Amino acid sequence: MGYNKEIYESVNRLLEQRRRKATREAEERQERIYNQFPRIREIQREFSSTAIQAARAVLGGQNAAQQLTNLKNRNLSLQQEEASILRQAGIPLDDLEIHYQCPLCQDEGYVDGVMCSCMKQLLRQEAYRQLNQLSPLSLSTFESFSLDYYSKTPIREGFPSPYKRMEDILRYCRAYAADFSLQSPSLLMQGATGLGKTHLSLAIARVAINKGYGVIYGSTQNIISKLEKERFSYRKDAGDDDSEQHFIQCDLLILDDLGTEFSTGFSNAAVYNILNSRLLSARPTIISTNLTMRELERSYSERLVSRIMGNHVRLEFLGNDIRQQKRMRGKR
Repeated sequence: MGYNKEIYESVNRLLEQRRRKATREAEERQERIYNQFPRIREIQREFSSTAIQAARAVLGGQNAAQQLTNLKNRNLSLQQEEASILRQAGIPLDDLEIHYQCPLCQDEGYVDGVMCSCMKQLLRQEAYRQLNQLSPLSLSTFESFSLDYYSKTPIREGFPSPYKRMEDILRYCRAYAADFSLQSPSLLMQGATGLGKTHLSLAIARVAINKGYGVIYGSTQNIISKLEKERFSYRKDAGDDDSEQHFIQCDLLILDDLGTEFSTGFSNAAVYNILNSRLLSARPTIISTNLTMRELERSYSERLVSRIMGNHVRLEFLGNDIRQQKRMRGKR
C-alpha cells in the first residue's frame, strides 16, 4: 500500500526520536554503572583497544592468526569479568547495551534494505491517525454513557422500555469491545438522532485502539468528501489515492451517519465498494444510521441493504433525543 510523503516523514521523525531516546538512556545507564564500578569502564576501554589491535594484526600479516587467537581469548576473559561484576551487583547483563524498541532494525525502519515490519505498522498507524484527526475518538467512553436519559416506561404494550433496551445495548457493546478481534461480527446501530449511537461506537473504537487494532472512524459524508477530493484533485502526491484502501483494509471501520451524505452516483458507488469489500473479506464494520430499513433501500440498492442486514448484528436504539434533553435541563 502506498503512503504520501507526509506520512513517511512523520514516521521517519518518530523512528529518529526512538533512536535518540534509546541512545540517551543507554548512555545514562552506562555512566551510572561506570561511576559505581570503575573497573567496567576500564574493561570497555580494553575492548576498544583489542579491536584496534585485531585490525592491526590483520593488516600486519605476520603471525596474524596467533595474535587474533590471543586477542579473542583476552576478550572472552574481559567479558567474563564484566559479567561477574554485573551479576554480583544484581544488574542485568544488557544494561550497557542500547535497548531499541525494535531489535530487528534497531529503529532504523529497514533491515538489509527491506522495510521492517515495525515501520509497516507505524505507517499504517500514522495513516489511520491522520484519517482520524478530525474525529472525536477520545471523547466517548462507556463510563460516560448515562442511562438516566432513557425512560423506564415501555413505548407501547409488548415492547421494552427505552431504558431496558439501552441497558441491554450498553451491556452488549461493552462485551463486544472487551472481546473485539478481527473475527468480531459487524454491527448496525439504528435509531433516531441523539440516542447514543455515535457515543457507543466511539467507546468501542477507544477500546479496540488501546488493544492495538487499526481503527478508522468517520461520518459517511466526510469519508465521501475525502474520496471525491482524492479522485478528482488536479494536484496529487504519490500515495494520495489510497484512502479507500485504508477504509477497506483497516481492522475496524466505523461508518457514522450512513444515509445523511449527499447522494450521487459517486457516493453510492463508493459506499457500496467499501462495505461490500469489507463484507467479502469478513472485516468488522460498525454502521450507524438514523434511517429505517425502507429509507436505506431508497438511498442504496436493495442488494446492499440486504447484505448489510444479513451480515450485521442489528442494534435498535430507543428513546428521545439526549442532546435536546441536556439542553432543556441546562435551561432550568
